[in-house]
Amino acid sequence: MKVVVADLWPGRTAELAEVAPGVDLVVVGDGQAAAAEVHDADAVLGVLNADILAAGDRLRWVQLASAGVERYLAIPGLADAEDLVITNAQRIFAPGGAEHALGMALVLARRFHTALDLQRERRWDIRPLTGPSPYRGEGSELLELRGRTMLVIGLGGIGTETARIAHGIGMRVIATRNSSREGPDFVEHVGLASELLDLVPEADVIVNALPLTPETDGLIGEAFFRLTRPTALYITLGRGRTTDTEALTNALREGRIGGAGLDVTEPEPLPSDHPLWGMPNVIITPHLGGDSDGHMERMWVLFRENLRRFAAGEPLLAVVNRERGY
Repeated sequence: MKVVVADLWPGRTAELAEVAPGVDLVVVGDGQAAAAEVHDADAVLGVLNADILAAGDRLRWVQLASAGVERYLAIPGLADAEDLVITNAQRIFAPGGAEHALGMALVLARRFHTALDLQRERRWDIRPLTGPSPYRGEGSELLELRGRTMLVIGLGGIGTETARIAHGIGMRVIATRNSSREGPDFVEHVGLASELLDLVPEADVIVNALPLTPETDGLIGEAFFRLTRPTALYITLGRGRTTDTEALTNALREGRIGGAGLDVTEPEPLPSDHPLWGMPNVIITPHLGGDSDGHMERMWVLFRENLRRFAAGEPLLAVVNRERGY
């Protein structure tokens, strides 16, 4: 058995070999090197592209290093590789993503971004923080999240962890998910994806943690923002294309939503002249929400355990449902 492994953890190949005795592990530095080695390989870990898929006649398993899979599922020929099992890094980025989502909500609720602007000006002035909102034209003090309602759209890895933390600070949490109405105890109500618009008017903080699928592409649009509270905060960490950027921009400009924290955008990167950059009630980070000092070690544990399972003929973890797209 031969397995091609991307060199994501230099110097740790021996640890992989320990769990897969007898497996020929070939470590490669990039996709081009992987394509040259994969012709007689049974699996490839950490890298996938069209060349690898075309050359890998014997491939039975691909382990991805990302949670999102839409660009891989679009590789020509993948649909015909019905016997190829794909696993991803679902839930690996959940702790960092959840803290990023709550961080964005707290920044907006407590106006830390405004305080940082004042700090750079060396200006001690409470009025921009507690006085009339610069984007709603009405009196609005600093918000408390405790006791307010969070709507989590997409109760997967990041969504579930975000819900856990929000509940922990005293928020009421409701959510939607595509697969069922089941959810953890700290989520008060789980609606189906088709019931999203019914829940939007209840939410003070909305966290979009959706994967990108044909059903979610552009889902958060004009109809959605017609129902948001004017004080609501919208946070998105899943995929930029799930949000209609023009509809969001208009809702912010017209005061139909209180603020937004965007870790993902459409397009991405966001053009430097886009109006979202200059809005005082928007914070933007460059698609790093799931990154942390812990995610690579969690990914290492997943890769190692899945390699052990593959070598032993056991079921793999984090198998991608191609039909659902995640």
